[in-house]
Amino acid sequence: MQEKTIRILVEDEKRVRAYEDTFGVTMPKVEPDGTVTGLPKPYPREVNGVIRNGYRIYELAKKAVETGIPILNPILGRNSAEETYKESLELYKMADDLGIVIFHFVHAEATRHIDPLDGRELIEQSRGKGGITPKGERELVAMGAGEKHPMRVNATGDTPHLTIINAFIAGFDGTDIGPVIHVHFGGRGIHDYRTKVVNGYKALEICADNNIFVQTDSHKHLNNLDGTDGMALAMCLLSEGLAVKAGLPSELSALQMNVGGINLLADIAVMRAFKETMWSSSLVVVPETFQNPPADLVAEAAHFARMAVSAKLGGANFFRPKAAESVGIPTGSSMAKAMWAAQNVFENTCAIDLNDPYIDRRKEEILTEAMALLTKTLKVESELGQSDVNEDFWQKFDSETLIDLIVNAGKSGVLDAPKAAGWDLKRYVKTHRDKDSIRRYVPGYSPLGVDPEKFVYTGEKVKIAKISKPTRKQKVVLATVGADAHVSGVSLIKESLEEAGFEVVFLRGMNLPETVAEVVAETDADILGMSNLLGLGIDLFPRASQRLTELKLRDKVIVVAGGRIAEKEEEHAQSEEKIRTEGPGFLGVDGFFGPGTDPADFIQWIEMKIAEKESGREEQ
Repeated sequence: MQEKTIRILVEDEKRVRAYEDTFGVTMPKVEPDGTVTGLPKPYPREVNGVIRNGYRIYELAKKAVETGIPILNPILGRNSAEETYKESLELYKMADDLGIVIFHFVHAEATRHIDPLDGRELIEQSRGKGGITPKGERELVAMGAGEKHPMRVNATGDTPHLTIINAFIAGFDGTDIGPVIHVHFGGRGIHDYRTKVVNGYKALEICADNNIFVQTDSHKHLNNLDGTDGMALAMCLLSEGLAVKAGLPSELSALQMNVGGINLLADIAVMRAFKETMWSSSLVVVPETFQNPPADLVAEAAHFARMAVSAKLGGANFFRPKAAESVGIPTGSSMAKAMWAAQNVFENTCAIDLNDPYIDRRKEEILTEAMALLTKTLKVESELGQSDVNEDFWQKFDSETLIDLIVNAGKSGVLDAPKAAGWDLKRYVKTHRDKDSIRRYVPGYSPLGVDPEKFVYTGEKVKIAKISKPTRKQKVVLATVGADAHVSGVSLIKESLEEAGFEVVFLRGMNLPETVAEVVAETDADILGMSNLLGLGIDLFPRASQRLTELKLRDKVIVVAGGRIAEKEEEHAQSEEKIRTEGPGFLGVDGFFGPGTDPADFIQWIEMKIAEKESGREEQ
């Protein structure tokens, strides 16, 4: 029993000790004779008076099939156990009022992304933001969370297997590993891409050993990086292959996907493509948020209601209600309202079966792309069909071989998305979201090495920005700071700066503020742009400015920032008002540009500041 878990604890003992020391929790110990102590027994086992077990969640998934109503999977995790529990009571009360059991997704703090052995400095300066801490997980269960409503915790990142061990000790029934495969988690160097996949596999082994329910991978993450539905399905199926090799039962595996709510037929098509192909027994459906949310949050709530309709008609097992909000972490009250709204949609939407030919055509497009990508990735001789990809198929692969095939496909541009990251991964594809809400490839820019006939292409006119030499003398350094891997917004700013003729040094995600300041000095840059979506800018942006002062460069460099001013919706308005009345100086920057900024306005502001700098020099 627990042979794989024990093997992993022994292999990664240094990282386990680093996790223990960094996060202040007691982890299992490897004794001198090689035995492991402090590891709880597998589920089912009693924790805080309740029998915990991943199969509790699978039973809810089965109930969704029986009733035709998805189980609500609200997300709520605050920076402390006390605050998380207090806010969660609002969810539990609403569930009781509705007469339902929910599947509570507890969001973990952003430092979960980072290896505690190699990236401790980033962890230390980003603590306590984005969700609950590892220590808080244990305290939350002790307070009574998860007794009636089972819980899973977010474990994505460089070392998800360590996060899962902590959650297992705490008493969470489930976890979220995905994305295991998605190439955008290549990172800047804390871990290479192969290590990310290897550690995802270790996480799956631990879940298999201990009967932990797993969200194995996610269509959502790739969708957010402008990837196509077919690419996302291929990546999710590859993750399932690793889950099979890890020994995870299909009953304990789920895939997650986005629905857009704009095109009901397209939403149903992608859900059917997943449900008819996946090995996992459960599908978790998540609303796709507005990229630029409307100022009127009532309009955003209506947008989410459309997606709840898609989830029900598509036969989702779980649905994550989304609270209309302007920042990342909602209150328990706003999430409870979202739960009520989603459940109301489920109970009052007619259960019908849609069979429009459009659905079948779109589903076949998704499947054709996914199978072509799998065929190329796995280097099989004949084209794979939908029925070929099953448990017996995955068992033919050695786990190390499967990991190598996946990594090689990611690095060679077979598995790809336009906004994917990774310093050593080949980026090539370009996509466009058409008016029917479907994202298609731009002609000439489909995945490398795969028959172009296997993909669908946009028929709309798409402008492809030409890569040309900079026409301006000013140089810009762009990066996210802190334990923040979100680069979509800063990537848009990068493209706008390059189109405007600036040379851009792009550091991507997760950097120390002092590091980005030092890169400004090394590259002799004129402008520094930083982003943080976790509400950490108040602490981190001034540190970059201070380092520039120490380097005697602050007066020379224009410093700008973006992201969220505060992570909690109740704090956001206060910070925005302070910027309006006092300016952004308290952030250590010359200008602040939050979500929804028009890149053209940003470029205009930069040009104005450059003109002011040059005018000042001439007067001197």
